[in-house]
Amino acid sequence: MEGTYRPRARLEDRMLAETICSAVSAAGLGIAAITAYRRRFLAATRIAAYALVPVGLVMTGAVEWLAETAFSPLAWAGFGVLGVAWLLFMTTRAVERRRGGAARVERGGRKERERGGQGPQAVEPAASAPSPGSGRPATAKPAEDFSDIEAILKKHGI
Repeated sequence: MEGTYRPRARLEDRMLAETICSAVSAAGLGIAAITAYRRRFLAATRIAAYALVPVGLVMTGAVEWLAETAFSPLAWAGFGVLGVAWLLFMTTRAVERRRGGAARVERGGRKERERGGQGPQAVEPAASAPSPGSGRPATAKPAEDFSDIEAILKKHGI
């Protein structure tokens, strides 16, 4: 009977911690629901994952780890909740990485469509710098181009 005795103050502290963690989790899940309502599903999933952590820690009995965890079905259910939270974190990160490149390209295409396909950054495919003026390629003087080439060839003795 010695092993089952728990001091009253310790039990009250544990109950207070469980109540606080449950309230924090409930508030977090409420915020996640509001975020999902605003169609920000990735952020809502991440908030829900954070909200599940306190309940998972309470359910695992992290405070009384050595005494009760090994044979407690509630503790293993808590590990399951923590596993779900971790899975939600990893899923949101994978979606964010996969969507990251496509979202940037989509945003750039949208900006280009808003400008009507023209603007200061419109460049011909073979050009190395933006074309000056109204989209017409600049014509260089042939004498200048050939003089540079002739100087290089003379330098090498050709």
